[in-house]
Amino acid sequence: MTTRSMILDVPITVSQEEAKVLFAVKLYEAGRVSLGQAARLAGFSKRGFLDVLAQQKVPVFNYSAEDLAEEIEP
Repeated sequence: MTTRSMILDVPITVSQEEAKVLFAVKLYEAGRVSLGQAARLAGFSKRGFLDVLAQQKVPVFNYSAEDLAEEIEP
């Protein structure tokens, strides 16, 4: 993955680690990065980042109702 460095001013109440995690979550949620890329950006393993996504109530699988119905049909 090619990267870009950024300097970002955040409120003093937000730690650098928290900002990295939230940024990675939003990039993943928007479909801009893969799970692995988001995990690396946030400083987690894939498994650890899955836990973060669960805490943030971000779905890992983004199935439409039609796709899900098709998958579970016998």
